[in-house]
Amino acid sequence: MNTIKCNDTLVVSNHLVLNSDLNEHETVYGGRILELVDGQASIAASRVARSRLATAALDKIQFLQPFKLGDSMCLEAYVTGFGKRSIEVFVKIIGEHLLTGERFLGFYCFMIFVILDPMKRVNYEKLIAETKEQKKLTGLYSKRMEVRKNERRRQEGFLSDISLDKPW
Repeated sequence: MNTIKCNDTLVVSNHLVLNSDLNEHETVYGGRILELVDGQASIAASRVARSRLATAALDKIQFLQPFKLGDSMCLEAYVTGFGKRSIEVFVKIIGEHLLTGERFLGFYCFMIFVILDPMKRVNYEKLIAETKEQKKLTGLYSKRMEVRKNERRRQEGFLSDISLDKPW
């Protein structure tokens, strides 16, 4: 059986919060966080796909605590599940107040990527979780996928009512 471990997809990077990252509240701008997260998660997904990918969705986005000037943001991303052409990646950001050493969970989300080439598929049959966190998240993958499928069905009726007319 062709397997891959969550740790084989793990991507870790650190970012020092600078003035250019801040919004008017003197915390990291949400769009900046999403930019960093998308880049991080795409590397993890690529380690499974080994093909060109596109970000298809962000799910369960949670901004838990703000990151401030001088904080460190440690981004961790790893694959938590995959289908034939889709790959789910969990991303968390652990903040650290560098002057005190206090650490905190500031953000997490799940991202879904799809393989762009319709002829390519995920070449793995099984994902192996090793840590307690990985086991919990991979164990709930099928439940999250079912929720997403139900949401897509619900959206089909909703999207047909979205106007594409010019507002002026």
